[in-house]
Amino acid sequence: MERRNVNYTCEELFDMGIKFHHYTNTAYPLRVNSLAEYELHDVDAIRKVVEVNIRKQKEINLYVHVPYCKTRCKFCEYVVLNDPNEESQDKYTDYLLREMEMYRHIVGDIPVVGFDLGGGTPLYLNNDNLKRITEKIKTFKFKGGVSWSIETTPVIAANDLEKIRFVKELGYDRISMGFQTVSATLLESLGREGSAFIYERAVKNIREAGFKRLNIDLMYGFLNQTDEDFANTVKYTIAMNPEYVTLYRNRYKGTKLEKESQGVSLFKANRQYDIAYTLLKEAGYVANVGKNTFSKIEGDMGTSDYLTTRVVNATSYIGMGLGAQSFVGDYLAYNLGCDNHKMDCYFAALDRNELPINDIADMPRDEVRAKALSVMFYFGFISMKSYRNRFNEDFRMVFADEIAYLERNELMHFVDDDTFILTEYGAHHIYGIIPLFYSQRSKVEMFDMAQRILNPAKGEAIYLEKYNRKQYDAPSVAADLVILSKDKKQILLVTRGSHPYANCLALPGGFYAPEDDTIEQCAIRELQEETGVTVDMADLELTKVSSGKGRDPRGWIVSVAYKVVLKEDVKPLANSDVILCKWYDIDQLPTLNLAFDHEQIIAEALK
Repeated sequence: MERRNVNYTCEELFDMGIKFHHYTNTAYPLRVNSLAEYELHDVDAIRKVVEVNIRKQKEINLYVHVPYCKTRCKFCEYVVLNDPNEESQDKYTDYLLREMEMYRHIVGDIPVVGFDLGGGTPLYLNNDNLKRITEKIKTFKFKGGVSWSIETTPVIAANDLEKIRFVKELGYDRISMGFQTVSATLLESLGREGSAFIYERAVKNIREAGFKRLNIDLMYGFLNQTDEDFANTVKYTIAMNPEYVTLYRNRYKGTKLEKESQGVSLFKANRQYDIAYTLLKEAGYVANVGKNTFSKIEGDMGTSDYLTTRVVNATSYIGMGLGAQSFVGDYLAYNLGCDNHKMDCYFAALDRNELPINDIADMPRDEVRAKALSVMFYFGFISMKSYRNRFNEDFRMVFADEIAYLERNELMHFVDDDTFILTEYGAHHIYGIIPLFYSQRSKVEMFDMAQRILNPAKGEAIYLEKYNRKQYDAPSVAADLVILSKDKKQILLVTRGSHPYANCLALPGGFYAPEDDTIEQCAIRELQEETGVTVDMADLELTKVSSGKGRDPRGWIVSVAYKVVLKEDVKPLANSDVILCKWYDIDQLPTLNLAFDHEQIIAEALK
C-alpha cells in the first residue's frame, strides 16, 4: 500500500470508523498483510528480535493453542482443524512441547502472570496429551496465585464428566464454554451443535467436577438473529448461574459469514448488546459500559488472568501452537499455519530447530501503541499507569488532541487520575473511537479499505432479503422533523445506524408506535430518543405529508413531516438507532446525499 501523509481530523477518523464498524474493532491490524513493510524474513534476525524483546519483559503471559474442533463453525475466524485422530494429535502435541521448550529457555525466570489453554477445543486432546502440555507449562516460573483457564465445548462437557474432572485435577480452575445461542434454527445455520439438554448437562458436570469459576460465551450481531432470540439466550444463560458471561459480537472478518456483514447494522449490534447488558445487570452481573465480560463475583473482572493482564496492564504475551499470535515488546508474530491451517510447515520449522513463525513484524512505536490500545479497549478503558509502564510516556501528552475530542463529544471521560473510560454514549460508538489511536499508516489503510469494501446498495439488498414486511402495518406511519437553529442558518441531521440507508444522512424521526397517542407525540419522542433534543408540541409546524409507495424500500410508509425553529442553542447527542447527529449549514445541503425523500421535505420546509 502506498504510504500517504494525510492529516485526518478526529472527526473524519471517528466518522469512518463508525461506517466501517465490522473492521475497526479490537483486532489490530486491519489486514493479514498490513505490517508487511516491517516484517523480518531472516531466521537469525527473527530469533534475535524474539529473544531481545522477551528478555526486556518484567512479566509475561502464555497462551497455548489446540487447533482441533469437531467442525469449524461458520462464525469462527481462528486456526481450526476438524476432528483429529489419536495419531495426529499425539504428533501435534510432540511438536507443541518442542516449541514450548524453546520459549522456556528464552523466557527463563521472567514471572508468568497468566496462562490460557485455548483453541479450537483443547479438550479434544486425550488425557495423556493434556497432561503432557500441563506438565510442560509447569516448567515456566509462575507468579504466585495465577489462575489457569481452559476452554471446552458444551458437547464434551455434557458427555465426558471424567475429562472435566481430569482437567480440574491438573490445576485449571476457570473453565469457559460457548453456548453462543439457544436458537435451534440459528445454531443449525451456523454449523454448530447445541440444545438445552446438552447445555444443562454440561453445566451440571462442570459443577460436579468442582469448578467454581464458569464462564459462558454468547454471540450476537448475526444477520439471522432476532432480538427475541438473543434475549431468550441471555435469560437462559442467567438461569444456568455461571459466575461469568462474556458477550462476543460476531466480527465477520475472515469467516464463512463475511459476505453477510454489510447486512448487519451497527444499530442492531448495539441494540442487542444493550438487551444483554440490561438483563445481566438486573441478574446481579457487573461490568462497566463497553466491557464484554460480566461477573457475579465482587472484585473479579471475570476474564482469565491471561486476558485481564493483557488488556488492563498491556502485558506482553507469547502464543504457542499452530497459527498462534504473540505480541511481545515491539514485535507482533503469527505462527506457521495462520494462513493455510496446515501442520507440515509448523513441524518442519521445529525439525530445523527454528521458532515456527510465519510472519513477524518488528514494529515502530506508533504501530505498537495502536496494537496495545486496540487490545485495551476490550475492557472499555485505558489505565494511565499501565500505559506509562508499557511505553514510558504520558498518555495525556501523546494523545492530547484525541482526549480533547473524546471529552468534548462526551465519548470518554476520566473517572479518576488513572482511568480514561467510555461513557454509555461512547460504548455505542467504540468503533469510531479506536481508529483515533491508529498509526498514520493504518488510518490511511482504513480509508482505502472502506472505499473498496463498503457498498451501501449491497448491504441494503442483504438486509431487505431478510426483511419481513408482513410483520408491520400497511401503510405504516412515521414522523420526520426538520429542526432549524434559532437563526435558521443550520439544520440538524442524523447519520442512520440501520438499514435502509445505513450510514446516510437523514432527518431525525421514526415510526408511530403504540405508546404514541398522536403523530405529534411520536415526533417529539423520536427527536428526544435520537438526538436528545426536546421541543414542545406547540413548536411543531406541519410541513409535508409524503405518501408515495416507492419512497421507502421496505414498503408503503407514510411520512408526516414537521418543522421546528429552536428558541435557543442546543448540543445534540446521538442515541437510539442513529450513529451521529450534528448541525449542518443550510448552504451545505446541495452537497449532501440524503436518505429517502428528505431532500424534498427540507426544500418544502425552507420555502
